Amino acid sequence: MQMRSYQFYLVSTPIGNLGDISERAIEVLKGVDEILSEDKRKAGVLLSRYGIGTKLGSYHDHNKEKVTPSIMERIAEGVRFALISDAGTPVISDPGYYIVRELIRNGIDFTAIPGPTSITDALVLSGLPPDRFSFLGYLPRKKGKRDKMLIEVGEREETIILFESPFRLLKTLQAIDRLLGDRDVVIARELTKMHEEVRRGSARELMEHFQGGKIRGELTVLIRGLGRRK
Repeated sequence: MQMRSYQFYLVSTPIGNLGDISERAIEVLKGVDEILSEDKRKAGVLLSRYGIGTKLGSYHDHNKEKVTPSIMERIAEGVRFALISDAGTPVISDPGYYIVRELIRNGIDFTAIPGPTSITDALVLSGLPPDRFSFLGYLPRKKGKRDKMLIEVGEREETIILFESPFRLLKTLQAIDRLLGDRDVVIARELTKMHEEVRRGSARELMEHFQGGKIRGELTVLIRGLGRRK
């Protein structure tokens, strides 16, 4: 079936296993004039796997304000772009949100090619209630702001989902234990990859587990909502 053509595409890519990409995503990445990526080295691995020779550009938090105006100008000249993130769905906790706002402001037609996200993958593997959830992205780095957010979301009944880095996981688990008490917590690590791990328990139990060695990989943290048992 022939699909409508757009000037800009937000293309979801695998969160780990390179096999988790759609035919449509590959077709779009081959068909646009340029692909914008956070990390050209990581993007190159995926593009090489599928024989995609499209020109590769750079778009990340440190250059987005500088390069976005020229991208808008080139779109006006007829250049078609696709944006991919390091992994998963663009715009979710990455600089894609900035360019989406500019596309809307400039009246430029765009669409998204859906695909993998660790948010829903972690949720279905967690064993926590999936009917309602809140996604927080990354918690604030400063202790006071982080604690304030955890106290606020700790009063919610829905499952809480957030991203965390390996370097901050233990501090976050300590804060969850201190502020939210004996609450079911799940850590989903390296989803869809060779060393995928889903670890369930209280924040204190998970601290004991992860203190045993170096923490590696992408981490998604899930917290049971207040009072939820089913």
